[in-house]
Amino acid sequence: MTGRSPVVASGEQRRELEELSRSRDRGEADRARAILLTLAGWTSPRIAEAFGVREDTVRLWRSAFMAGGVAALRTSVAPGPVPVKAACALAVAEEVLSGPVADRP
Repeated sequence: MTGRSPVVASGEQRRELEELSRSRDRGEADRARAILLTLAGWTSPRIAEAFGVREDTVRLWRSAFMAGGVAALRTSVAPGPVPVKAACALAVAEEVLSGPVADRP
């Protein structure tokens, strides 16, 4: 099915998309850019090719945006328990790296 996408965005949403498109998180930035390109008239195949993803992925991003706005494009933390090992490793690393550098072996 080819044709114009039904995605629309308010001025505020466009500003949020522009901001998100500069995110350090590549996934967030790509999703925001894909929506901006959709608003500029790009087709799913063209966007998919530009980002190296499947057309279905582009459609999924569009659906997420239409259902939940810019917030739906942001990366979320998977549900589950807090990563205990990572917190312990970070505490050790912070302790090691907080000391003076001059006398470090």
